[in-house]
Amino acid sequence: MRRQPEGTGAEPSTLWGRIACLWAAAFAGLHFYWAIGGDAGLSVSAGPLATERPLWFVVTGLWGVGVLCLLGALLAWLLARSRLRVVPALLARWLGWSVSALLLARGIGTEVLLLSDTTHLDASVSEGQRVWTLALWNPWFVAGGLAFGLAALRSRRRTDSYRRCGRPSRTPSR
Repeated sequence: MRRQPEGTGAEPSTLWGRIACLWAAAFAGLHFYWAIGGDAGLSVSAGPLATERPLWFVVTGLWGVGVLCLLGALLAWLLARSRLRVVPALLARWLGWSVSALLLARGIGTEVLLLSDTTHLDASVSEGQRVWTLALWNPWFVAGGLAFGLAALRSRRRTDSYRRCGRPSRTPSR
């Protein structure tokens, strides 16, 4: 009998994949909201680009990032699946670790640069942007990076335990 976290209905090995999926879907939703004209929170995230909204920014920075986040949600959902085997499982884990590293590097790296003030921020970055980046955006990236990393880690453990239980794999034996 497998234990399930109380109230979630998810196996422990799928929980982080589901959390990463929700993280990516929420971030995608926020970008799509901004892309269709919403402005709550955008000015402290994008600064002057939020008011100007040049076409390249809307297409790549809002719609494009939103689509990438949806792909991230799909990846996280795949990491939470227990039926992935061999090459698809390896590719999903590799991509999960890559997304984790990218998000952690972005969140922690920006946090360190802002806190150490090694960049000597120019006048285009307001104090409000700096505060919101330190307090909200960077921790959000770190949380996403941890969720994707733990999803990739738990995905590996799940497939390893599947093999140890003696269940047949889809690869033919010789």
